[in-house]
Amino acid sequence: MISLPRKYGKAAKKCARCGDHSAMISRYGLNLCRQCFREIAPKIGFKKYN
Repeated sequence: MISLPRKYGKAAKKCARCGDHSAMISRYGLNLCRQCFREIAPKIGFKKYN
């Protein structure tokens, strides 16, 4: 069976860093999962207030 690329749904996007499909942050073109975003957020200029 040939797997086709997904056009919509959970599997349509994957994390650019680890390849995970869950908890995606695609806003601003980040395309990162939640865990990877938390690890590299300070390096790319995001600041945590309070």
